[in-house]
Amino acid sequence: MAEHLLALRAAVMRRERVSHSTLHFFAYAFIALCLVFAAIAMATGDVFFFRLATEALIFGGLALAVDILLGYTGLLSLGQALFFGYGAYVSGLVLKEIEPSFWTAMGIVLVTATAFGAIAGIIAIRARGVYFALITFGLAQVVSKIVFNTRELGASDGIIGIPVIKTDFLLFQVDTGHAPSFFLLVLSIIVGLYFLVAYVMGTPFGRTLVAIRANESRVPFLGFHPWRYKLAAFILAANVAALSGALYPMLRGFVSPELMFFQVSGNAVIMVIIGGVGTLIGPLYGAAILTGLKSVIGTFTEHHLIVIGMLFVLSVIFFPKGLVGHARPRIERILAARGRES
Repeated sequence: MAEHLLALRAAVMRRERVSHSTLHFFAYAFIALCLVFAAIAMATGDVFFFRLATEALIFGGLALAVDILLGYTGLLSLGQALFFGYGAYVSGLVLKEIEPSFWTAMGIVLVTATAFGAIAGIIAIRARGVYFALITFGLAQVVSKIVFNTRELGASDGIIGIPVIKTDFLLFQVDTGHAPSFFLLVLSIIVGLYFLVAYVMGTPFGRTLVAIRANESRVPFLGFHPWRYKLAAFILAANVAALSGALYPMLRGFVSPELMFFQVSGNAVIMVIIGGVGTLIGPLYGAAILTGLKSVIGTFTEHHLIVIGMLFVLSVIFFPKGLVGHARPRIERILAARGRES
């Protein structure tokens, strides 16, 4: 009996290693594709595509935050744009009114977003299912309307005139006005957030979140408090969304209350579903695909949302697990076969 349990444990651990290696394979492939894109864009000297790709990465960070809640805790947030817009506004105010410093802006966003996420989380995670989704939606709507009608925050015009900044990284300097270097900086930050979140989700904390998603009522019998873990996941997702949003004013030079609107949250959910729920790296692929489609289709028709909606429905029908979720089993078999050979 003991030998059987040991063999079963070894098989489970081997399966987890293969699963993690597969997702990291998709992450490395994503990085490689981004670097190839950067090389091509630099060769052609096209700044527009650099800016568009940078925006896709930033919204990919927002989608990653949605996947933390949806893919691991089973909580569908329809108001994650609240924290994305919060990070953008705080960053914009710091850069314009306090100090044009990358590190100061990101540091203040991180600290305040933790507190803000804790307050919002205490309110939201008391509910489950559709009620959680409605509460997050309502919180985002309330805050966005307050920002929209606050003159000190620019009201409907938002914050404009955010300066271009230069940031020192020991051996080199990054200018946010230089599209290629800022693209590489954003790529490093978003990919860094992915690997950080992937590491956290590979710990007992992440396994407990999966257990909560599977059957929350049984988790207390294991000695864990679901409420605490859900709050921690909510705060983590809030921080990831806020830090991603903090990069937006550095890219565009302005902040708009529309960043908190439902359309932004809805697009993030679509990115997660297209890329693959619960994969973490899938949302980054989904963000690249959706941002690219919106740009390309928008050049041909004003009704690009209709076309994107149809493509989304088709993708859900034929690829219900998303892009990464659909390809994941094939890569796992290849990696498992190589592992047995070695």
